[in-house]
Amino acid sequence: MKKQRKQCKQRKLQHAVIRSFVILGIVLVIVISFVVADQYIRKAMGNYRDTAFAYTSSMAEMIDGDKIAYYLETGEKDEYYDEILSYLNAFRYHTEIQYFYVFVPDTEEIVYIWDADIRKEGETDINICELGDREAYWGESDKETIYKIYYDQEPYEELTLSNDEKYGSMASAYSAVLDSNGVPVAVVGVDMYMTNLQAGMRQFLNIVPLVIIVIILVAILLFYFFVKKRIVTPINTLSNISKSMVQNLEKDEAIEVSIHTGDEIEELFDSFKQMYSDIKDYISELSSVTAEKERIGAELDVAKHIQASMLPCIFPAFPERKEFDVYATMEPAKEVGGDFYDFFMVDETHLAIVMADVSGKGVPAALFMVIGKTLIKDHTTPDIDLGNVFTKVNHLLCESNSEELFITAFEGVLDLVTGEFVYVNAGHEMPFICKAGGEFEPQKIRAGFVLAGMEGMKYKAGAMQMEPGDKIFQYTDGVTEATNTNNELYGMERLGIILNKVKEKSPQEILPAVKQNIDAFVGEADQFDDITMLCLEYKEKMKISEEDAQ
Repeated sequence: MKKQRKQCKQRKLQHAVIRSFVILGIVLVIVISFVVADQYIRKAMGNYRDTAFAYTSSMAEMIDGDKIAYYLETGEKDEYYDEILSYLNAFRYHTEIQYFYVFVPDTEEIVYIWDADIRKEGETDINICELGDREAYWGESDKETIYKIYYDQEPYEELTLSNDEKYGSMASAYSAVLDSNGVPVAVVGVDMYMTNLQAGMRQFLNIVPLVIIVIILVAILLFYFFVKKRIVTPINTLSNISKSMVQNLEKDEAIEVSIHTGDEIEELFDSFKQMYSDIKDYISELSSVTAEKERIGAELDVAKHIQASMLPCIFPAFPERKEFDVYATMEPAKEVGGDFYDFFMVDETHLAIVMADVSGKGVPAALFMVIGKTLIKDHTTPDIDLGNVFTKVNHLLCESNSEELFITAFEGVLDLVTGEFVYVNAGHEMPFICKAGGEFEPQKIRAGFVLAGMEGMKYKAGAMQMEPGDKIFQYTDGVTEATNTNNELYGMERLGIILNKVKEKSPQEILPAVKQNIDAFVGEADQFDDITMLCLEYKEKMKISEEDAQ
């Protein structure tokens, strides 16, 4: 059963070729028949026109136009009249002419001068008109033609066609009889039944289409066998090879079949063989690359866990401290990221928070992040101004920055006793501050130059006063620059709106709400940058003994 289905599929191209040839043959028969018929009719009509006007013009030149007025006025016949009539009868008897006559046109009718009265063998019902008989015009086309050559004196030589119920199609021709002054005085008319044309058309319809069909069928058969040999069979061969390509690749077998057509199909087959060879080589290389990629992936996964373990990740971070609550998250765009956060106790009464973003992504940024985080934490001591901390860190980073990376960083130290918040900003995002009972608003903090961007930079620290119930929200640009499928940025405005919706909640609830809002905005778009956030709530002032205060 499967073999039968396979054979049916292989014959689809053959059937399509046969259908195409049949349709082409039908179209060719119709087109050629119409063209040949049109040419035949044109040629036959040309012959009829030439013959008819040869009769009328010859007779018009033969007739003495000056005699017409005499016959029209007197109605008497003479020897010349009989002589012209004999010519008309001779023409009619020995040719295809049905009616041969001479008349004088009037406004709405004609007046006959001569009308051939001889009958051919077997004729009994022809109408003969005598000298002076009147008759209405036979049709508007005849009238217009006669007016042109008689009244307008135009050399008009076009057949007037009409249809007779008994004899079929009839063609009429007219020529003017001129007097000695060259003025039309009468018209010679001839009517010819186109029996030869009708018989020829019947013969054509009986024979010519059959001949055309036979010729086209022979041509189609020859062309079909040519196409089958040069196109269909090679393509079927190529199709069978392509279907078994996977099995051949698994068995590492070479292609034994060959195609020799000397045309593009042979070139296609050669290209297929080359592709088959390239795929074999590619699979071999891919196996080694995949193994190496898996090894690198495993190492990156280890690096990801190492990086995560370097950041404070156990919450609540200081369960024994009631003066503050802090929470932070980082979600890298790749396996490892360049963002980092940190928070630590400088001493018993001071809490430091750090938020930073290393330029670039991946492993180089992660390594530079470790250096930056370590230097900032090591140099943050109670007796050193934060501005000097960043100045020293910048100097050390510039000395070992072969990759020309830089860091945007924000560090703040909160005095848990007084509520004073001292900070320094190296090109980082401005934080959102929420005063107790108020709303989150971006704090306009002057940003210094980035760390590791230029040697010799000096940084200055700033300060603000915090009261119990105040919150600080700090983040990296991966938050505000998150992009959706319409290439729209999340922005600070949306961030401020969601922060104020959850301003009454704890830091552990605020950050997940912000992340959920970002994810809803981004939708199906890929994460472009690391997303890092930190929220600090100053809950109450630290109480110290008089001895500690001294």
